[in-house]
Amino acid sequence: MKSIRLLILLFPLAVFAQPNPKPDLVAAAHKALAVVSGQLRMHGLERPVNVLRDRWGVAHIYAQSQHDLFFAQGVVAAQDRLFQMELWKRAGQGRLAEILGPSALPRDVTARALRYRGDMQAEYKSYSPDTQAILTAFTDGINSYIATLTVPGGPGLPIEFQLAGFVPDTWHPEDCLNRMAAFSMTGNAVSELEHAQALAELGAEKASKLFDFDPAIALDPAPRLDLTGLSPELLKNLVGSDQRIEFPAHPLEGSNNWTISGALTASGKPLLANDPHRVMGLPSLRYMVHLVAPGWNVIGAGEPGLPGVALGHNEHIAWGFTIFGLDQQDLYVEELNPTNPLEYKTEDGWEKMEVRREVFLVKGAPAKEVDLKFTRHGPVLWEDSKRALALRWVGSEPGTAGYLASLAIDRVTNWDQFEAAVSRWKVPSENLVYADNEGNIGEHSAGLAPIRNWTGLLPVPGTGNYNWTGFVPTYGLPHFFNPKEGYVATANHKMIPEHYPYSVGFEWVPPYRVTRIRTVLEIAKLKHDKLTVTDMEYLQNDITSLPALELQELLGTTRLKDDPMLTSFLRWDVQLARESSDAALYEVWFQQICRALGESFSKEHGERYADLPPDTVRRILVNPDKSLFGDNPRAGRDQFLVNTLRSAHQELERLLGPDATKWSWGRLHQVTFRHAVDQPTGAKSLFDLGPLPRPGDEYTVNATGAYGDSWEQVSGASYREILDTSDWDRSVAVNTPGQSGQPGSPHYSDLMPLWDAGRYFPLLYSRKAVEAETTDRLVLEP
Repeated sequence: MKSIRLLILLFPLAVFAQPNPKPDLVAAAHKALAVVSGQLRMHGLERPVNVLRDRWGVAHIYAQSQHDLFFAQGVVAAQDRLFQMELWKRAGQGRLAEILGPSALPRDVTARALRYRGDMQAEYKSYSPDTQAILTAFTDGINSYIATLTVPGGPGLPIEFQLAGFVPDTWHPEDCLNRMAAFSMTGNAVSELEHAQALAELGAEKASKLFDFDPAIALDPAPRLDLTGLSPELLKNLVGSDQRIEFPAHPLEGSNNWTISGALTASGKPLLANDPHRVMGLPSLRYMVHLVAPGWNVIGAGEPGLPGVALGHNEHIAWGFTIFGLDQQDLYVEELNPTNPLEYKTEDGWEKMEVRREVFLVKGAPAKEVDLKFTRHGPVLWEDSKRALALRWVGSEPGTAGYLASLAIDRVTNWDQFEAAVSRWKVPSENLVYADNEGNIGEHSAGLAPIRNWTGLLPVPGTGNYNWTGFVPTYGLPHFFNPKEGYVATANHKMIPEHYPYSVGFEWVPPYRVTRIRTVLEIAKLKHDKLTVTDMEYLQNDITSLPALELQELLGTTRLKDDPMLTSFLRWDVQLARESSDAALYEVWFQQICRALGESFSKEHGERYADLPPDTVRRILVNPDKSLFGDNPRAGRDQFLVNTLRSAHQELERLLGPDATKWSWGRLHQVTFRHAVDQPTGAKSLFDLGPLPRPGDEYTVNATGAYGDSWEQVSGASYREILDTSDWDRSVAVNTPGQSGQPGSPHYSDLMPLWDAGRYFPLLYSRKAVEAETTDRLVLEP
């Protein structure tokens, strides 16, 4: 819920200072740093590979075969991110309890239940014809690097493993088929339970005011289906592998993109910009790399535990993505047999669940045997004595490991090939933007979209005609090629056209970000300003708040327009700048408005209904009704605003002190990069970074989302790219806090000042440009 042009000067390094870590920890961290210059012998490599790291820590890998390229990518990724990769792998395998103890067991059970169990050949071939060979080479490279660390007399494991008290184990190709990696970006099981809870507690009329479904539709509970007692809390263990994993002291998504025709740019060739929004992690969720071999020359970013490049460019095309937001999950309420809870009701009588017994190793405790249960719809995620919740989701289909279809996109050379590759992209659902150096631009929304004959907004009975009947063909999903507007912009907003024939989703991110992007581009068109990479940098860092502007406009129609307490606020330029006191007032006031509205919906459980997006709040306030604001709803609404303004001032005084001249948004809204092993004594100062005051919020183009009652930024664009098809070497990017996950590395946090100030570094592509900025040269020898 809480969730311009920036100064070019970098913030002083003192901003990022932590108390000095213990000298022995520092020494151990430095001793364990990866060797990035010189030579390394790697068992399994066929021919020498050159790895050139530039001064921003990006590895440019030059190999003589595809096998060696991906073998080397596995080595290089492991050099920088081995601990992060191991946690990612274990989260997908359901093996965190082995290293964390009993607290991680429920999460592991869910991960095992959601594991892919289908045809492996269909799985591998779905992404690209050579996926299995690529994954084998990649994981062989990881294993070979681990072997060099753990061999007698070797340098030993990175400091993270030493503190966490475990060692990495062998990687296999199927480990990269992790379903939990993209689970958090598939919808909408949790939303179904939120809707069910509101419907059961508030009734249909009142619940309808909470949700802005688009296309507009009413919640449609199945006849005689009991929804009482269903709540999001039942699925609290459904956690994606991108979420923070914390080790105790003793051994929680959106994006922007756009592609612009050369008719609107200074170079005459397209520009493409992308900034995916995910969790703010340490290390960064994304890892940048450049892959060069026969048939390959691609640069960009992806998750370190996966081969290839998920978003970036090759010699011919550039691409990026934002979450499309398809509904790729459905919950089924299975009726259990009162005399045998292992049986559930079907149209043909009671049917026995499939039961698979799994053994979970648990640190500090005996191994645990757990029976995983499955109905015909999928894994059982919750049950009581009468009902069970089973999940059907696209992750049970072949080809639904997140981002792996980029192996096909990495090698395409034109729009037609791009369209063919897009058909392989199933999870997560994305709006894929495209530009090429022939001057074409386009977009294709992609993902596995179930065809259903109900809305998918609520859990449905396990019996009856609630079955998927296939998937929407790729050509039936939104797409554009060289549109007349001269650009395509997406920001997780509704992409489907009116009267779309399929029920693929009804909940989208409010269109504030995409509206702002389009406005800036349209103004440039009207002024005949030719756009540059620098213009794109400014736009990615834009902190104009359209919801704040809407609040100002609303206040102008009320008696508050003459309130002296609001004189400055009503003149404010709606920039959510770090130093702005009006930005702080807006954010806290909006929070108070949402809390008060939640209580208006439910005196007993107001907190359940306080997480309201600005467009819903605006609809409620612009058209006040008696059920929420009394017999004279407009007067009641105005008094409601007065009351919440007063409570906002009280909250600001509590948070920032009584002197309003010292209030600022950046004092409230900050980001701290926290490492998984920051709990042992002295480790926090070695690993953690920040806090940094931050601009923006969830609804500005520079999206800096917070969550719940905290003002801390927990999501946003940790990686940004702006790709110039006229000259690839003029492309720019930034990652944060750095390329390396090893404290003590010069690339652990060197990019954070750039990122925080809205700056970038060159995304070098030509061999000449790379050589000119190379700081570390490593030869991997067979």
